[in-house]
Amino acid sequence: MEVISNGSQSTSNRADEEMKNRNRKIRAVNLGGWLVTEGWIKPSLFDAIPNKDFLDGTGLEFKSMVVGKYLCAESGGGSRVVANGTDSDCDWKTFRLWRIDERVFNFRVANKQFVGLDSGGDGVDLVATRHEPGASENFEIVRNPDDPSRVKIKAFNGLFLQVRMKEQVTADYDQRDESNAWGDENPSVFAMEFTQRLEGEFQVTNGYGPDKAPEVMREHWSTFIVEDDFKFVAENGLNAVRIPVGWWIASGLNPLPPYVGGSLAFLDKAFAWAETYRLKVIIDLRAAPGSQNGWARSSSRDGFREWGETNDTIQQTLHVIEFLTFRYSKSLYAVDLLNEPLAGTLPQETVENYYIAGHNAVRKHSPTAYVFMSCILGNSGEEVLLPNVSGLDRTVVDVQCYFKGNTGDTIQDNPPLLYEYWLAELGSPTTSNGPLIFVGEWVVGWAKKTKEEYQKLAEDELEVYGRATFGWSYWTLKCAENQYSLEWMIKNGYIKL
Repeated sequence: MEVISNGSQSTSNRADEEMKNRNRKIRAVNLGGWLVTEGWIKPSLFDAIPNKDFLDGTGLEFKSMVVGKYLCAESGGGSRVVANGTDSDCDWKTFRLWRIDERVFNFRVANKQFVGLDSGGDGVDLVATRHEPGASENFEIVRNPDDPSRVKIKAFNGLFLQVRMKEQVTADYDQRDESNAWGDENPSVFAMEFTQRLEGEFQVTNGYGPDKAPEVMREHWSTFIVEDDFKFVAENGLNAVRIPVGWWIASGLNPLPPYVGGSLAFLDKAFAWAETYRLKVIIDLRAAPGSQNGWARSSSRDGFREWGETNDTIQQTLHVIEFLTFRYSKSLYAVDLLNEPLAGTLPQETVENYYIAGHNAVRKHSPTAYVFMSCILGNSGEEVLLPNVSGLDRTVVDVQCYFKGNTGDTIQDNPPLLYEYWLAELGSPTTSNGPLIFVGEWVVGWAKKTKEEYQKLAEDELEVYGRATFGWSYWTLKCAENQYSLEWMIKNGYIKL
């Protein structure tokens, strides 16, 4: 009779358990818009913000009524602000707001400098040279009560911007002469156009301010997702929840402004509810310091991606991963290290090195939690670059599949994104110790017209995404837009799991 040593038996048991886990696919739903705000999921969360047209990251253009050209940061920033911008100067004529309070703002330009007054000469010339805003970079936007698209811009010196000529904009217009307050001949009048709006965690907390935001956010956390939602998930054929979190959650009750402390207690509740209903928990780091993609859902302040530009942002992120893994080490099923990092100016090597370090951070406290590594999105937001994660144990590559049906009754009749690409990609074999594939987000395409067509499309997508070797997660449980709300889709018979 062959005798097997305890060490060999232990190795064999671990291999068996690994194989079982690889064959136990995840059927999950994202709890989006709960612990990380996304305005489109719950627009009403923003309703009571004072002066809510002007939130952080709002993109504005100002067209001089006198010269018929746009204010423009020359060369994108670093020198003067002029009034010769044309329709083709998309980036240079866009000013991104930093909200100081409901009345006072900073303007950030394409090269990330702030608009202010030149300290030399008369101190009234408009420039964009400083990388950190001070008092001279504070402005007010005064709207015409009869036509809110017409504005004047008041500088910190109490005077208004005026266009003296296309190459000279100054802050020295005294509007005490109101004979032509809002006419086209007034050099201080501009036509204002919105080019970008962000509605994320930074916007909602900074919008309400430190006195009101804690009340608003804690009410939202305590009502948007509750224990009955976990019961609903478990009763409808799902076995896991994927919970997006922001980096500030690791700061407990005292995160950096404008963030509100307290979301960690609700993540604790989520783990307790998941245990009650035998659901696995996947933590998804949706918002990293500085924003990994410049989008509202990663809590970008102004639309710039600044995660990874300094080592500090990466080290902060690793601290968050280690904090969460340590806190939930006994029950954490998986952690997604970074949701949707965006390529372009972010080197792929930076992301891959972070993934390796993040994997190591998880392993300090959990030998069993799966480590998700999100695909790196191309500049179009659709292309994906798979991270190189070979040699790391219990890893999963997170891909996100959003398919919009156009014609025909099934996916096969539509563009080949799924059946000719994703089906082959998701069904491709992986090595015994290589990464698994997880569809971290998907929804039923919304170009169909009848309920029966939606139902058939849902069946087709489930069949495709069911080929993913780790499983899938629907986006999201609750949403103001019905097709993104799995709760609505199930209750109204559009999808059956």
